[in-house]
Amino acid sequence: MSKMVHEFNDIIRKLRKDLFGKGPERIHTVFVENMAVSTLYGNLTPTEKFIAGTPDGSNMVHVARTKMIQQVYFTNLPKGLEEIVGAKLVHLFSDMKVEEDIAVSVFVFDKNIVIDRGH
Repeated sequence: MSKMVHEFNDIIRKLRKDLFGKGPERIHTVFVENMAVSTLYGNLTPTEKFIAGTPDGSNMVHVARTKMIQQVYFTNLPKGLEEIVGAKLVHLFSDMKVEEDIAVSVFVFDKNIVIDRGH
């Protein structure tokens, strides 16, 4: 894993751990043109898993884990995120399969990400 991917994943993990009390167990990130696509595995806390046991609870966890994360990135952008990729974050798309505990975030930046910048 490149240093750039490792640093990017560390920021994602720390933010989610601070926000939800648990960060993802595993993150796989790829950079494609002006996007970073991150697949996150093992996100949910035991409490969230319990709440997700009903359809209403599952929907509540889904909303919290998708809408809340999008809001956080734009009200309090994680320190160092834009510096790692050398571009400004313009959009974040996020979704989650609560039943399978897999999330995907697509970070869209204002210019292509250059991977071989010494990272």
